[in-house]
Amino acid sequence: MRIAMASDHAAVGLKAALADWLRAEGHEVEDLGTDGEASVDYPDFGYRLAGHVAAGKAERGVALCGTGIGISIAVNRHPGVRCALVSEPLSATLSREHNDANVIAMGARIIGIEMAKACLTAFLTTPFGGDRHARRVGKLGQPLI
Repeated sequence: MRIAMASDHAAVGLKAALADWLRAEGHEVEDLGTDGEASVDYPDFGYRLAGHVAAGKAERGVALCGTGIGISIAVNRHPGVRCALVSEPLSATLSREHNDANVIAMGARIIGIEMAKACLTAFLTTPFGGDRHARRVGKLGQPLI
């Protein structure tokens, strides 16, 4: 699977560890930054990731910052992306099954590497449930009234 990843400075270490693990699992990973611990603005990297996924350059995305909150808000500003902030595998599973999430967000200060791997495994292996959920997900891309 083609996976794009982006983080701010607070999550650069988690991003590197997860990217290595995903590559070892056979995935193609594109790192969209940042690449160091110098302070950066998470919206810049969240927007970059969202555009990348929405354009079909990656099948799924991984957004990381200190808490996962800020970058998930940034990613979700793009109408072609559904980003779920998770900290355990059940939420990751349901984000795919019920919401057809195409980006997962996690917080490096909140989640450890093994739990992040468990969340990613659930996110990458769970199919969208379709059916009644498809109608709801379809509404997410519509303009607000």
